Amino acid sequence: MRKDIHPAYKMATITCACGNEIKTRSTVEKISVEICSACHPFFTGKQKLVDTAGRIERFKKKYKIKE
Repeated sequence: MRKDIHPAYKMATITCACGNEIKTRSTVEKISVEICSACHPFFTGKQKLVDTAGRIERFKKKYKIKE
């Protein structure tokens, strides 16, 4: 490999919105994510709706869906 062309590779912390922290290595020291394997419905088996900016309400209002 050639010298001085690669970025610095250092320890990084990935922080999820649920509070889970994962230690890994990356070129960026801090990474924030909304969903990780500890809170994702595929891995947990639980249904969890993540609604950003009222998308679910807008959909229900548009198609006149009542619960």
